[in-house]
Amino acid sequence: MVSERPARRLNDVLENIARIRSHVRGMNEAAFLQDIKTIDAVERCFERIAEAMRKIGPRYDAVYPDLALPDLRGFGSVLRHDYESIEPPRLWIFATVEVVLLEAMARMELAKLPAEGEG
Repeated sequence: MVSERPARRLNDVLENIARIRSHVRGMNEAAFLQDIKTIDAVERCFERIAEAMRKIGPRYDAVYPDLALPDLRGFGSVLRHDYESIEPPRLWIFATVEVVLLEAMARMELAKLPAEGEG
């Protein structure tokens, strides 16, 4: 079901990106790969991001084809059902590199939307 409240979902994306950054702050990849608690925390944030994007639906897919948003929406299912296939080095790359583009997209689109509660 596509959300009637994309601003809320974009804020969820931004909040979880901030959490990911907090979790990995001061770490390098080797430290991340050794820290199962941080890996678990980052996975959970990605699950929430994927769910927020699933609720937003395909509205931004054509605008941001380089972000592979359909894959991101599907990643939530992988995290829930195929968790043994999750590769921590790939999580590291997403957490430190790819979230930059996702954050930029969320901020740009949020700026275009009226504030929640406005007409």
